[in-house]
Amino acid sequence: MSLEKDINQRAFRNDYQKSIVNLIYTYNWMNEKMNSFFDKEGVTAQQYNILRILRGAGTPISTLQIRERMLDKMSDTSRIVDRLVLKGLAKKSVCKNDKRLVDVSISTKGKSLLEKMDKYDKDMDAILGNLSESESKTLNNLLDKIRQSG
Repeated sequence: MSLEKDINQRAFRNDYQKSIVNLIYTYNWMNEKMNSFFDKEGVTAQQYNILRILRGAGTPISTLQIRERMLDKMSDTSRIVDRLVLKGLAKKSVCKNDKRLVDVSISTKGKSLLEKMDKYDKDMDAILGNLSESESKTLNNLLDKIRQSG
């Protein structure tokens, strides 16, 4: 189905406007699809992102380091980490090098949750399953190019 039909729009001012609206519409559509995976396990997309960052880090890291790696740069990293700690999915400890800082690591429960959620990887990939690998590479290049313009 075309974007015009999906949002009941007759025409766009130009292809630039249509591209912007299409990106916003597609982001919201994909966000809804992805959130269905997170909802099943009782985490938000931001919490999932932080857990994956912590698992990948392998050693405790600061909230500043987490924020640098997050997809959502506008998030309140400390608040999200605190919620993960309350759920038992992450742990906080005093930084060994600087007692004023806090290090964050993934807990055993957090690792178990991610291992459980890893089974959704193929389902998540299937959201773009109608694109070939070549089309996916082209899409990545175009999206990178858009971000470089601003």
